[in-house]
Amino acid sequence: MTVLLGPLAQRDDWSAIGKCPIEKTMTLVGTKSAMLIMREAFYGTTRFDDFSKRVGITKAATSARLAELVQAGLLTKRPYQEPGQRSRDEYVLTESGTAFMPVVWAMFEWGRHFAGDSGLRLTHLGCGAEATVQIRCADGHEVPPAELGMKL
Repeated sequence: MTVLLGPLAQRDDWSAIGKCPIEKTMTLVGTKSAMLIMREAFYGTTRFDDFSKRVGITKAATSARLAELVQAGLLTKRPYQEPGQRSRDEYVLTESGTAFMPVVWAMFEWGRHFAGDSGLRLTHLGCGAEATVQIRCADGHEVPPAELGMKL
């Protein structure tokens, strides 16, 4: 159970509507296609047609999601040109986009409860061990859900 501290403890005295980081995140990336585009961007997809194909969405949906993710600052456009072709943009993660990736990995990890055993695991490339998403305090302690609080 999460413990609310300080002004947050008085539940009737405040509202999270419009202020909650979860709400703001879902406003920016709250669609399935946006999350899958972020997954693809992290693993090296940069070209419009490749996003559309790998995520399995229409070109119109791809265009809309990429524009939203660029506007949100999670992706940036970088021009490229194939020999004999017109200049186009590719899409790459920004620093903010890379910082968002633990959200995607947590969804991957949690989704294994429903997807069955696909054999896919997050793995530490340095040693080969399975990797997990964890909450840690600034002093480096792993924080279990029962010890997680929230304060202003």
